Amino acid sequence: MGTKEISVKEKRAGSASGRRRPELLIPASSLEVLKIAVIFGADAVYIGGEAFGLRAKAKNFSMDDMREGIAFAHARGVKVYVTVNILAHNEDLPGVREYLTELKELVPDALIIADPAVFILAKEICPKIDRHISTQANNTNYGTYRFWWEMGAKRVVSARELSLKEIREIREHIPAEMEIESFIHGAMCISYSGRCLLSNFFTGRDANHGACTHPCRWKYAVVEETRPGEYMPVFENERGTYIFNSKDLCMIEYIPEMIGAGIDSFKIEGRMKTALYVATVARTYRKAVDDYLESPETYKKNMPWYLDQISNCTHRQFTTGFYFGKPGDESQIYDNSTYVKEYTYLGIVGEVDGNVCRIEQRNKFSVGEMIEIMKPGGRNVKVTVEKILDEDGNEQESAPHPKQVLYVKLSEQAEVYDILRREAPSM
Repeated sequence: MGTKEISVKEKRAGSASGRRRPELLIPASSLEVLKIAVIFGADAVYIGGEAFGLRAKAKNFSMDDMREGIAFAHARGVKVYVTVNILAHNEDLPGVREYLTELKELVPDALIIADPAVFILAKEICPKIDRHISTQANNTNYGTYRFWWEMGAKRVVSARELSLKEIREIREHIPAEMEIESFIHGAMCISYSGRCLLSNFFTGRDANHGACTHPCRWKYAVVEETRPGEYMPVFENERGTYIFNSKDLCMIEYIPEMIGAGIDSFKIEGRMKTALYVATVARTYRKAVDDYLESPETYKKNMPWYLDQISNCTHRQFTTGFYFGKPGDESQIYDNSTYVKEYTYLGIVGEVDGNVCRIEQRNKFSVGEMIEIMKPGGRNVKVTVEKILDEDGNEQESAPHPKQVLYVKLSEQAEVYDILRREAPSM
């Protein structure tokens, strides 16, 4: 499901309907996930190397994987952006220079940067690779956008704390050729534009160096000073706990407003997410954006499908974040840490021979179970697992070992890059 590249001129002109056509930008934690993002509808994918990105705990890409991923994406008209968005200390700069020299040879479509020193090095070492300014740089006003434009940046990622009204005002005050990228879906952060010291304080792992341990997601109890060792649970009511955890951003119902604000790139958060998550959000937002550009009436009619599909991947409760103003008492973004999990990820279809497909298994399933084939175009096909074979051709009743290579016979034929999933049991 490749998509052709669209020039700046075409993008400004919008789709055949006359509406601006935004880029759909999808995260990828590994080469496997990059391929799924491309197949399931991305216009562009953003990835991190093994250093100098803000997702050090993600699998990330070796140089060889990055080279293969860029080639795979480019062959299908999809762009690849690489994160180099740490906030650097003195000792980081020699390594950053070496890393940028390696990236120069791979020629990704853009580098995502937060630190001015890293920006200057990228401009010097990789002058022909576009530079995008990360949300980590706290981009909250049109003066900041114009500063980065004059420095040579092509795009700025807006701070999560901006409203659509503020983004529209930024659009009106910056060059037409300058691009605005904004988050449309995914995890929020309790700290301003992701600048958090909790992880550093608790574990010595610096969030601004990509090593965040996400302590905002931990469960906490209260200890009163005069009663040490007596742990009191943090209770919640229908309005939530209001401690650390934030809900997940979801703007699937507000694509017209996002396009109307002048946003050029819709960014999905989730460089530590599974292939199932990436496929789900990519496929759903791809269809929603395309439907709206084709016909606002079709977009409205299909809204129940989008909402149903987007809820199928693991998520917290949803919010519109700051886009319609600062959250007040009734739209507080903070919530408990509980995830909603509708489906379990089983694997990606590799080779196919009739009704037998090769997968690298990710979660347990058994012969006789009803599972689903999730297809890039939007269909979900229920099938029965008729047989499971290991690499030596031995039959087995179940697949209990993660990452085991298996040959699975299904009641219907799957295709390469389809995803196998199983509905999670109701709680």
